[in-house]
Amino acid sequence: MGMPLDERLGGDVKRVEHELMGVKQAVLRPVGLTVAQYAALLVLAGQPGISAAELARRCRVTPQTMTTILRNLESAGLIERAPHELHRNVLETRLTEAGRTTFEQADKRASAVERRLSAEFTAAERVTLRALLARCSAVLTDPGITA
Repeated sequence: MGMPLDERLGGDVKRVEHELMGVKQAVLRPVGLTVAQYAALLVLAGQPGISAAELARRCRVTPQTMTTILRNLESAGLIERAPHELHRNVLETRLTEAGRTTFEQADKRASAVERRLSAEFTAAERVTLRALLARCSAVLTDPGITA
């Protein structure tokens, strides 16, 4: 074995991510959203009119997955899509009134999870944790890692 299991950080990162998504899924279920749908509404709330391609990038999903998410949100009446006034091939996506209401309910629940997690750390520890995660991200996105 190239590296002992108890020295591998990937499993720890995955476990915490899985636990966070599980808790968020549980708190969003009563509002009728998945974590991915909530993430899309969160971005749309801050950037109305964003394209599906950019939305996919910001939500860290594939364009195909975002197409499914948007189709489901549109079917539920939570978003509307219309051609961009200058670029007819680009669809702008915006929250409907029902979408804004649903988002606000969901955001209260998801924010409570984030606040509880954040409260576990001092302000200095949060800064350190973010810095450590940024270093993880930097090394994992370095093209030399696959060489």
